[in-house]
Amino acid sequence: MKSSIEELLAFVTIVDAGSIVYAAQQLNQTTSGLSRALQRLESKLNVTLLERTTRKLKLTQEGQLFLDKARKILNDLGEAEDALLRFDHEISGLIRIDSATPFVLHVIAPLIQEFMQRYPCIEIELNSNDQIIDLLEQKTDVAIRFGQLNDSSLHAKLLCQSRLYIVASPEYLARAGYPETVQDLVQHQLIGLSKMPNTNNIWPLKMDDQFLTVQPKIKASNGETIRQLALLGNGIACLSQFLVEKDIQEGKLVEILKDQNISYYQQIHAVYYQQEHLPKRVRLFIEFLAERLKKHCIVDRQFPPKIS
Repeated sequence: MKSSIEELLAFVTIVDAGSIVYAAQQLNQTTSGLSRALQRLESKLNVTLLERTTRKLKLTQEGQLFLDKARKILNDLGEAEDALLRFDHEISGLIRIDSATPFVLHVIAPLIQEFMQRYPCIEIELNSNDQIIDLLEQKTDVAIRFGQLNDSSLHAKLLCQSRLYIVASPEYLARAGYPETVQDLVQHQLIGLSKMPNTNNIWPLKMDDQFLTVQPKIKASNGETIRQLALLGNGIACLSQFLVEKDIQEGKLVEILKDQNISYYQQIHAVYYQQEHLPKRVRLFIEFLAERLKKHCIVDRQFPPKIS
């Protein structure tokens, strides 16, 4: 197409306004700029659309023919934009979300009702995987990832940073004693992760200037199981803020070794594959999650040193 939308709009507005001066005022442009747009259009079409005199403008025969077509193009474009705006108000479609089981249970699931009230035409599919999945293979729109990101093929938005706590139940501490130092942990029953990289059993404590790597006596594949084991008095665990904050407030779990905890903050990202246009329903969900997590986790904080 030789003509641009701006040139078509300039031409139609000039005709409707009856002069370049009035048209420029309507479009909030300069008279010279609008005149040049008309000249470019005529040059591209190799015809005279408007005969200009000192007093008035008059459509040529070619100009009248082109005016009808130009109006239709602009009207069709306006209708297309209106339809898209209406669609924005009635966002619909399916969002497939993947995250570790604890995050689904403690963070995403409690927020779904509020999100659905905002966007009632959106459908949600929640999938729980305690291992990292391939988003394309699993047909997943967005996944929640924890810690350092290594996959450069993904886009990521930092949702929040969640502090790691060392916790145990009051019943366990009453039975086994309260550890006063990091060294005391060797005398306690520890609960940790299984089927995970060794870095997942490195706790935010230091011994001999090194981060503490624990050897759990009880292991589980996800944080929610570890939380339940800790609540039932099975030992000491290291868990994220979003998992245990309420338990600590209610006295079901007790934070221990608080003064020796280096306050490591675990990064939590929403990740999705690179694409030129992220579906609006997915973008809205990510933005909603980031907004709500500001109330539950630490955000806008300098990244902590990596535990390694």
